[in-house]
Amino acid sequence: MLTSFLPRRLRSRTAWRRSLLAQPLLYLSLYFKQHRAEYYRLLDLVRAEGDWESWMDFFLEAVAEAATGAVQTAQRLVTLFEHDAAQARSRGRRAAAALRVFDVLCARPVVTLNEACRRAGLTFPTATKGMAALVDMNIARELTGQRRNRVFAYQRYLSILNEGTEPL
Repeated sequence: MLTSFLPRRLRSRTAWRRSLLAQPLLYLSLYFKQHRAEYYRLLDLVRAEGDWESWMDFFLEAVAEAATGAVQTAQRLVTLFEHDAAQARSRGRRAAAALRVFDVLCARPVVTLNEACRRAGLTFPTATKGMAALVDMNIARELTGQRRNRVFAYQRYLSILNEGTEPL
C-alpha cells in the first residue's frame, strides 16, 4: 500500500485529508520561473532519456531554496510585526484600538474598515481611530482615496511578501 510509510493515525483517507495543508507553504513556481530554461531542459531529458536523477536534483534544490526563503521571510515578518506593535503601543490612549486593528492587519494585510471592525470586535468609530493611528505611524496606508468604503493595506508586510515576484 502506498501509504504504508505513514504513521498509523494518517493511514485512513479521512485522516490523510485532515492532515493536508490548507495552502502551500513553499512557492516553488518562482524558482521554476527563475530557472525556466533549466526546468524545460531537465524535463526534456526525463522524456528523452529517462534522466529522473537530474530532474530530482533540480527539484530538491528548488525545495531547499524555497524553504530557506520562506524561513527568512517569516523571520523578517516577525521582526516587522514586533517593531510595528511596539510603535503602536507607544500611542498612549489610542494604543488599545490601534493594537487591535494592527492584529487584524497582521492576519489580513488588506482590509476594509468594516472588516477591521468585525474582526477586532470594535465599534466603527473606535476602529476608525485605531486605523487612523496606524496610518499616522505609516504602518497602514489607505488605498482608495475615498471617504467611504475605504480599503487599508499593511504596505511593508505586502512588500516583503511580494519580493521576487516581479515579472522576469
